[in-house]
Amino acid sequence: MNAARSDHSADADRADVRSRLPGLCDAELPFQGELRIREHLLNEARAQARTPGARTPASRWSGARTRTRRPLALALAAGAATCALALTVALLTDGGSGAKAPAARSEPAAVHLLDRVALAAQAEPDPAVRDGQFLYTRTTGHSTSLSETANGAMEAARTDESAERWVSVDGSAGTLTRTARGSATVPGAGAGAGKPGLGNPTYRFLASLPTDPARLLELIRAEARRGHGAGSGSTTGPDQQAFVMIGDLLRTAEAPPGVSAALYRAAARIPGVVLVPEATDAAGRTGVAVARVHDAERTEWIFDRDSLRLLGERTVLLEDSAWGTAGTPVTSVAVVGRGVVDRAGRTP
Repeated sequence: MNAARSDHSADADRADVRSRLPGLCDAELPFQGELRIREHLLNEARAQARTPGARTPASRWSGARTRTRRPLALALAAGAATCALALTVALLTDGGSGAKAPAARSEPAAVHLLDRVALAAQAEPDPAVRDGQFLYTRTTGHSTSLSETANGAMEAARTDESAERWVSVDGSAGTLTRTARGSATVPGAGAGAGKPGLGNPTYRFLASLPTDPARLLELIRAEARRGHGAGSGSTTGPDQQAFVMIGDLLRTAEAPPGVSAALYRAAARIPGVVLVPEATDAAGRTGVAVARVHDAERTEWIFDRDSLRLLGERTVLLEDSAWGTAGTPVTSVAVVGRGVVDRAGRTP
C-alpha cells in the first residue's frame, strides 16, 4: 500500500513538472533530477518557516554604513513556494531523508532547458547593425541597499533600477545610461577609457568571442578567477562569478546569435545550475528559470515558456537575514525593450 502511494506521488510530481515545462519528457527529466528540484523547493519551504528576524553575520556589512546590492537579480515565485510545501509529503512518501543534494552537478533538466534556449537564440537572425549606431535596452526593476540607522540597527531599502541604455556598436561613442536619478555617459574607447571587454561589452567585442562553449567558458572563468579565485579573499568563487558574468552579458548586451547560444551552453557547463519551474520577473511576467544557489541566495534567469526569450534576472533570499526574510527578491531586473538606433538618446 505504501509503495503504491509512493508511485502515485512520484507520477503526480512528474506530471506537475512536465506541465510547467512544455516539451520535456521523462527521458529528458530523469527522476533523480526531479528529486533534486523537489528537495531544493523543500529547503526553501523550511527556510521560510524559520523564525523571522535572523541576523546576517556582521562581517557581511562591517566597515560600511550603507551597502548596496548589485542591481540585477530575481525572486521566489509564490507558485514555487506553494509547490515546495505540497511536495513535503511527496518527499516523505518517497523515502527522502532531507539530506542536501550534491552541489557539484547541474540538474539534467536545467542543462536541457539551456540547450533549448541556445537553439532558440541561434535561430534568431543577425541584427542589422552598423558601426556608429547604438543598441538600445530598456529595463525595469529594483536593487536593495543596507544602511545603519541612528540606533545602530540595520535597515534594508529598495532602490528603483529602471533604466534606458544606449551602447555604441563598436565602442567608439561609449555608453549612455538614463535613470530616474539622472544620466551618465561612459566615454568610448577613442577617448582613452571604456575599453570594450567582458565587463564593458559592445556588439563588436561580443562578436569576437569564441562560439565553442568550452573555450568561451574558460575565457570567462579566467576573468572570474582574477577577482574571485584562490587568494583573492572573495567568498563568491569563480563558478558563481562566471554564472553572474554570463547573466550580465545576456541581459545588458546584444550579441550575434551564435555567441548568445554559446553563452547559454557555457552556463550549462557550470556546476550547480538548477531548474526553477516557475518564476516571475520585475515586470510581472511569469516563466521558467535556470538558477544557481550561492551563500543562501538564488540567482535566476527567467525565460518565456513559449519563445524561450530571456525576460529578466533576479536574486532571491533563501534564508532570513538583515537583507530581508526568505523569499525576498533583493534584486530584480526585467528587460522590457530592445532595438537599434542611430543616435544615443533616441528610442526605436
